[in-house]
Amino acid sequence: MRDPRFPRRSLFALVTVGAAGLLATPAGATGQVSVVQVGGSPSALAVNPVTGLVYAADPVSGSVTVLDPNAGQVVDVLVTGGAPSDLAVDANVNRIYVANPPAGTVLVFDGVTHRALSVIGAGAGASSVAVDVSAQVVYAVSNSTGGFAVLDTVSLTQAALLPAPKPALAGIAVDPGRRRAYCTSPGTDSVEICDLDAGKFTGSVPVGASPTGIAVHERTGRVFVANSAIHHMSIVDGVTRTQTKTVLLRSEASAVTVHQDSGTVYTNGGQNGLSRVDGQNEVLNGELSLGVNPGDVAVDQRGRTVYVTDPLHGTVTVVRGF
Repeated sequence: MRDPRFPRRSLFALVTVGAAGLLATPAGATGQVSVVQVGGSPSALAVNPVTGLVYAADPVSGSVTVLDPNAGQVVDVLVTGGAPSDLAVDANVNRIYVANPPAGTVLVFDGVTHRALSVIGAGAGASSVAVDVSAQVVYAVSNSTGGFAVLDTVSLTQAALLPAPKPALAGIAVDPGRRRAYCTSPGTDSVEICDLDAGKFTGSVPVGASPTGIAVHERTGRVFVANSAIHHMSIVDGVTRTQTKTVLLRSEASAVTVHQDSGTVYTNGGQNGLSRVDGQNEVLNGELSLGVNPGDVAVDQRGRTVYVTDPLHGTVTVVRGF
């Protein structure tokens, strides 16, 4: 619990912990690791690859912390209220979209001024978001109703609310080129596929137990799924709509991200740290111990720096060169 005698900003300090050791499994690799103390319980992450700023949602305090990893410090705190559960960045127009499940809304912030621009109704329990930059749309799914909202980023209004394919959808990833969205359904151990042009769900793929996090490699169409109740990551072929392989991890994973240029996949399914998967060859090729139980994972698409939340200790870990 944060000490109430001090204002939030006074708690921020950068602590460098040095290079972390690699677990004695796949190929040798190291990472330069530093830790930013942000306080609270940071959960979801998003990175703006143009500005380099990192955004961490804290559902406990009802805020989003803005980190400048190059300066090694927190530069702002966005007050959202409620319990922000997920966020996404549109780097083209420099906006941040934040899901607030208690209100069933998505909040929109300007990435320059960090001022709130709008609040968009996204359906009851809207909890996870993804941006389709080319279509100027944000998609929001609900972990309580399974609803799928389509939000227009130009008018900042709800354009559609699709019928729920399953009782709850935990995560969402968009393949803009193939015009598909992939949503995890923990209650049915499946990935639900939405045809974005048709505006309806057209398929379901069985995966591992209780899938949550999900990411797409846009060039190949491969879909990577973090199964939170089993020690493996599912890989789905977006063309054939089948699970083609599973990659064994040290622990259950709840978050996954893909570096698009290299096809490298990062997940929190390591033993107190990160696992790295070669997305092309579909094999585990690195593990990095961070000494914490990691939360969400995000990667900077330009610099390939990886960010990891630690909700228990109120920190964001910055990993370079892994």
